[in-house]
Amino acid sequence: MAFQTIDRVAVEEEGEGPAVVCVHGLGGSANTFTPLMPALARHRVIRVDLPGSGRSQRAEGELSIARYVETLLRVCERLQVERAHWIGHSMGTIVCQHIAADHPKRTASVALFGPLIAPPDAARRAMKARAAKAREGAAGMQEIVQGLLQAAISADTRQHLPLAVAYVRESLMRQEGEAYARSCEALAAAPAAAVERIEAPVLLVTGDEDGVAPPQAVRAMADRLHNAASKRVVVLPRCGHWTPIERPEECQRELREFLATIARR
Repeated sequence: MAFQTIDRVAVEEEGEGPAVVCVHGLGGSANTFTPLMPALARHRVIRVDLPGSGRSQRAEGELSIARYVETLLRVCERLQVERAHWIGHSMGTIVCQHIAADHPKRTASVALFGPLIAPPDAARRAMKARAAKAREGAAGMQEIVQGLLQAAISADTRQHLPLAVAYVRESLMRQEGEAYARSCEALAAAPAAAVERIEAPVLLVTGDEDGVAPPQAVRAMADRLHNAASKRVVVLPRCGHWTPIERPEECQRELREFLATIARR
């Protein structure tokens, strides 16, 4: 595994083969995708901590979906990646959609976990309120995390998978308040991508208890992918929004089969 910093952004690179770029969500990092790594054998996996998150929290200035897209394309350029499979979680799925819609030649496929096209108005207001809470410091972040542990992961995960709960808690608690607040504001202002233009194969995976990406919304999203080479919707039982963390084996299986199908074409 190689680690480097590209324009103050932390980048991990591992393996050889077709390129895969992993894009985490709000409160996540490159580690969100560690449970999926067994499904990415024989691939060159590039995991990026987005500006304002993880080990890239020192990034200055306003954060936005456009800035995230620009950052990822610049990383690909520096690493000489012309075309990649894009894997996103939560907010990262919005970023991947913009790349797939606007840069089809750079997109071999798109696998989205907990996908949403854009936050509804109520969620945008909630994100702005969460940003204000995060700026209160450690106590504010603690309050945010306690709420998210109830809302963002399933009841089954909370009861039976304490390591998954611990991971989500640690991922969120390690975010610095001001940087997390700016990340919340980026999501609150997120524009929808022109998903109808996406041409690559698309995998959409959500949980039956995912309140951010509820199954009916994900199916509606799939209905808009008119030009996708293929599309598949998977709803995992007893699973919340942190799909790769809560149901790693199922996510590995779906991702492995998805990439294998593309490779056979």
